[in-house]
This record gives sequence, C-alpha cells and structure tokens, in this order.
Amino acid sequence: MTDSPVLALAKDLISRQSITPEDAGCQEVMIKRLEALGFQVEVMVFEDTTNFWARRGTEAPLFAFAGHTDVVPAGPIEQWHTQPFEPTVIDGHLHGRGAADMKSSLACMVVAVERFVEENPDHKGSIGFLITSDEEGPFINGTVRVVDTLMQRGEHIDMCIVGEPSSTHFTGDVIKNGRRGSITGDLIVLGTQGHVAYPHLATNPVHEAFPALAELANTKWDEGNEFFPPTSFQIPNIHAGTGASNVIPGEMDVQFNLRYSTELSSDDIMRRIHSTLDSYGLNYELNWTLNGDPFLTDKGALLDAVVAAVEDVNHKTPELLTTGGTSDGRFIARMGGEVIELGPVNATIHKVNECVNIAELEKLTDMYQKTLEKLLTK
Repeated sequence: MTDSPVLALAKDLISRQSITPEDAGCQEVMIKRLEALGFQVEVMVFEDTTNFWARRGTEAPLFAFAGHTDVVPAGPIEQWHTQPFEPTVIDGHLHGRGAADMKSSLACMVVAVERFVEENPDHKGSIGFLITSDEEGPFINGTVRVVDTLMQRGEHIDMCIVGEPSSTHFTGDVIKNGRRGSITGDLIVLGTQGHVAYPHLATNPVHEAFPALAELANTKWDEGNEFFPPTSFQIPNIHAGTGASNVIPGEMDVQFNLRYSTELSSDDIMRRIHSTLDSYGLNYELNWTLNGDPFLTDKGALLDAVVAAVEDVNHKTPELLTTGGTSDGRFIARMGGEVIELGPVNATIHKVNECVNIAELEKLTDMYQKTLEKLLTK
C-alpha cells in the first residue's frame, strides 16, 4: 500500500541523521516543496546552524509554522527495536528518532499548507515557515538569530504555531498556550581551604552557603496565576572538596534553576537572590544565563482558530496548559504576536523507540489545514 503524503514525508525526514546541530538535508527537502508553492525562501546559516525562513505573500496578517529538523542522539542502539534512523511502521505507529519530536509535525505542516494553497491559491495574508536545526542544542544560532534578523528589518510574525509535541494522550488533547520562563545561576561561594583539624584557620564555603541555599529553596516566590503554577527553585548540581576527607574546601560550586511565571521577571529573581546571598555575608561570584522569559497567549484570533480546528477534528475541546520545559516559542513571542504549540503525543520523546501514531498524524494535518482556513480564507 502506498504511503500517504504525510507518512512519506515524515519517513524521508526521519531517515536523515540530523543530530543537533546537523540538518542532514531535511531543510532542503522542505524548501523544495515550499518553493513549488510559491514561497520565497531565505537560508540563514549562523555558525554551525542551518535555518530557513520562507514566506508566501506580502500582506498581513503573517501566520507562521515553526519547528526544528535537529534531533537528540539515539542513545543505546541495542535498546531500540528498530534502527533509529530507519523509519519503520509497527502496529500503526511510525518508529524512529524524531518521529514525535518533531519531524512528523514538520511533515504535517508542509502537507497541510500544500492542501490549503491548492484550494486557496489567493488566500489573504501571508504564510511563513521558520525552521532551525539547533532547538535540541544550545539554542544560540537558531530561531533566536532568525527572529533577530526579521525584527531588525521590521518583519514581525503575527501568529505562530510551533509544532512541538504538546499532546498527552491523543493528538490535540492539549494546546500549549504559553511556557514558563527559565533562568540559571552558576554560583561560586568562596572560602579558605585548610585542614579539617584546624577549622579556625579556614573558612568552609559549604557551611557558609547552606543556610542561604536553604532559604532560597524554601522561598515562596509567587502564587502563580490562572495559567501558570508557582515559580520553582531547584538545585541540579553542587560540588565542593578535593575528594580528601581531611581538607576543608576552598570553594563550592552550585548551579540552580528557576522556572518562573508571568508574575515575576528575570530582574526580580536576580535582585531577590543577590539580596539573600548578601544578607548572609557570603563571598561569592554569580553568573546568570537567561534561557527564556515566560510567554502567554490567553486570547486572540490564533487561539480561537486552533481550538476550533481541534474541536472540528476531535469533537472535543482541548485543554490549555503552560507546563513543560522551554521551546523556541519563547523567542518568537518576543515579536509581540500570538504563539501556541500544537503537535503529537509526547510520551516517547527523547526516549529509545520513539514513535508516533500514524492515524493521528493525519488528524494533526487536518488541524493545521483547518487553522489556516479559519485565519486566511477570504
């Protein structure tokens, strides 16, 4: 039996070993399909990362699909039922690295636009594609650089669907209409190294820092709000000492991360943490990495259209959530437009034997196409 257009394209993309930041020709496949529809395509290469921006039309509103062609490494090959870069269908599921995160979404986007343009060649507004190959990596030379480039020339995306695997039990049961912010602190607490038998001749940074860290861990940062849970503070990494049991360390390294709601800003967080550390008289160095500010789309034409499209296909109203990690939506949201995430079930992402339900890919394609119809038909 011949594969459907969506399945055939998803297989083609999965077969390409595009471990971040490699693209392995995925974008070239997409570009050829989009150029055939009249899209103007710009390939933007920044350092080790290949991106492209494609646009069909010049008028507002500008609706865009966004996503990434890169994938995480396959992990232990011996634990896979199939070869990770040989797309295989088993019991109605497509297996392979990137099947859920997020090459199948890309296939659905392209096929949805092909169908929409065939039926609506003179659609209103414009359609865009913002595709990167570094979402799974350091996110330095990908979407953020493309967004900066577009904004510098006054080009702003009004509405965007990011194809991240947002769903929990079946495609479209959840729409991510925002994400929490993320900020990481790399803290070095300085002391004086010495012999444990002579503590009066040393300053133990572990002892000095623990009360302050305990206060930060127990701080109630905010109450959250209707869309976001309360802000969380977590310490994922901590290190001190030489490995010897008789040496007081000279410094302690602590890494912490906060996932925060729209009730706080990164400046609020940094100010409060510095104030706490200073109140304990610590000798410290602290470097910050802002991974992304929170964003929220709580109303608007895009959210209305996507919810209606999902209801048309599933005959159920999707749940709106902001849970999970960060995504490239945080960079696109800087343009001031509406941003939501809609994609496949996320149960197997980044795992061995990653897979996606093929029938639900057809449904996702319909959801994308119906969204376009609701937003861009005259």
